[in-house]
Amino acid sequence: MADFGGDAEAFRLEARTWLEENFPKSLKDKPAAQTASMMGGEETPEVKLWRERMGAKGWGTPTWPKPYGGGGLSRAEAAVLAEEMTRIGARNPIGGMGVSMFGPTLLEYGTEAQKAKHIPPIVRGELRWCQGYSEPGAGSDLASLQTRAEDKGDHYLVNGQKIWTSGAQFADWCYCLVRTDPKAKKHEGISFLMIDMHAPGVEVRPILLINGTSPFCETFFTDVIVPKENQWGPLNGGWTVGKRLLQFERDSISASLGAGAIGAAAAAMSVEDYAKQYVGLDASGRLADADLRRRIIEHKMENTAFQLTVRRAADEAKSNQGPSAASSIMKYAGAKIAQERTELIVEALGAAGLGWDGEGFERDELASVRSWLRSKANSIEGGSSEINLNVVSKRVLGLPDPK
Repeated sequence: MADFGGDAEAFRLEARTWLEENFPKSLKDKPAAQTASMMGGEETPEVKLWRERMGAKGWGTPTWPKPYGGGGLSRAEAAVLAEEMTRIGARNPIGGMGVSMFGPTLLEYGTEAQKAKHIPPIVRGELRWCQGYSEPGAGSDLASLQTRAEDKGDHYLVNGQKIWTSGAQFADWCYCLVRTDPKAKKHEGISFLMIDMHAPGVEVRPILLINGTSPFCETFFTDVIVPKENQWGPLNGGWTVGKRLLQFERDSISASLGAGAIGAAAAAMSVEDYAKQYVGLDASGRLADADLRRRIIEHKMENTAFQLTVRRAADEAKSNQGPSAASSIMKYAGAKIAQERTELIVEALGAAGLGWDGEGFERDELASVRSWLRSKANSIEGGSSEINLNVVSKRVLGLPDPK
């Protein structure tokens, strides 16, 4: 293991002892149960206890600063903690957008008062956050957003609409891009606000997706009062902060895609396992369909390389100043690989991959079909693949604009 600071092996005994004493044994190898509450799922008493213990220890956000409740661990120690949790079948019960996107950005751009107020509840997993970025007329061209915040002296009055606000129906707070100077140039006059989702005038409507779930929402703001203290980052300089947060988002999504957490999450087996079961083997013990066999091998090679690259990029990001524009490369590649994974599984299922509901299909077969449908959003959410390629072209490769 590379030396990233701290005596990692000395820390291992501490981590192992604490986990053995505090991790509820009933949750062993139940990852879905341990993380369900992050997006509004039921939190059982055992999960609540596990979350509270991890939050009090600061290990839900192991490398965040201790003054705000984080673990204050080195990168090497955080890696050891993750290894020890995996060893006993434990998952981090504290996550969501507050941990992966908003929190890291607030630590960079927030005031001391804002960090002292908002970071500890994120560390303890007590509040859920959602993201107010896209609008019906401002998706890939996000800077065209029209949700307006009018200066009313001691507060802003917010009116407008956001769309694709993941988990808004469960969120307590929204970090939201708004237009504070309608006369400024498109990328200027934008600011960041923290909006209480329980405030009068906030309305959320879940959007039903093609796979039967509703993780995304429409969010409406009608004369919502937002105290001035909830504006963070420079006034009319929110675009810079927003781009930084997008780097954290794309980095987070890339890591999830690399781990198969989005798109193929419901698949109980690997692509090759499904192919062996549903396509069968030839006399030599190889997958009977030679073309499918070749494409699965290519997918495995590409996915392995991608996961290793994600791991390396995460190490580089932590040793510098967080994720860079290169996160767009990872987001693009991760979306492509995740979609290929679900497509290969459905192809391997054959007729068993035609089900939506009802008898005649196994639960894993139905889940695989719905995962395939859900994966279509991988190349849109967190910045469309086209936009990410533009970012790579301009900010990574330095290519000129087309004439």
